[in-house]
Amino acid sequence: MTETRAGFVALIGEPNAGKSTLLNRMVGAKVSIVTHKVQTTRARIRGIAIEGQSQIVFVDTPGIFRPRRRLDRSMVKAAWGGASDADIVVLLIEAHRGLTEGAQAIIDRLRDEMPRGKPVALAINKIDRVKAEVLLALAQKMNEAFPFAKTFMISAERGHGVDDLRDWLAAEVPEGPWFYPEDQIADLPMRMIAAEMTREKLTLRLHEELPYQLTVETEKWEDKPDGSTRIDQVVYVSREGHKGIVLGHGGETIKAIGTAARAEIAAFLDRKVHLFLQVKVRENWQEEAERYSEMGLDFKDGDA
Repeated sequence: MTETRAGFVALIGEPNAGKSTLLNRMVGAKVSIVTHKVQTTRARIRGIAIEGQSQIVFVDTPGIFRPRRRLDRSMVKAAWGGASDADIVVLLIEAHRGLTEGAQAIIDRLRDEMPRGKPVALAINKIDRVKAEVLLALAQKMNEAFPFAKTFMISAERGHGVDDLRDWLAAEVPEGPWFYPEDQIADLPMRMIAAEMTREKLTLRLHEELPYQLTVETEKWEDKPDGSTRIDQVVYVSREGHKGIVLGHGGETIKAIGTAARAEIAAFLDRKVHLFLQVKVRENWQEEAERYSEMGLDFKDGDA
């Protein structure tokens, strides 16, 4: 009988490198929110992919950047925590941006902090944006900067090269029993996945800084006898003025967000969903430990 394999793979990189898109592509379902805005992933979401006899558990870490606020510091600490705990690390960079200052800083820290022998692969993403010779030169430059176990050229959005990466990871994860049941695709509680889906709709709809000043929590979850689910969520904003923006004229904005979020949650759960959203002002939510635990982050990691 073929031995089963199972292991944790951390996807790291700068914000917007395509980590969440790659995770969703690997898992075959949307478990991590994807927007055009940077720093959208807050919690270390684990997506689970099965490849042959291997179970690959992806830790989608927040993008690594220079932290300014407590929330930023907690996110960066979570990212490096995810990398050091994993069996394999995959560094994702964008082909058209190349070896940026931020990517170089990540490589420097990998060199200093990763245990010897831990495989670190390089995935050059968004390859459709540059010519072949540029790609080859970038791959050479990156491998001179760090001894990567393997280099992959991918397009997470279109799926190019993703199968090769998944096959390699499946062969590299350690032998051992699977961590999760075969039909499970994420280890975040459904309440948190539903809150993340609503937060994605808010992020897409709202502009500038506001998405970073709000968070979404699922307050109540009730599975009804008729097979439907009622979900009550609260959108916390830090200022009274933000509340008006989130609600919109005559409540139009929050209504549109609720409709979009409800459709996505219903499709994910494969059942009818009744979603009720409230907007509340909590001026200092970014300084409240309880909000962090709801996001799967450690409040203490944000200490300066």
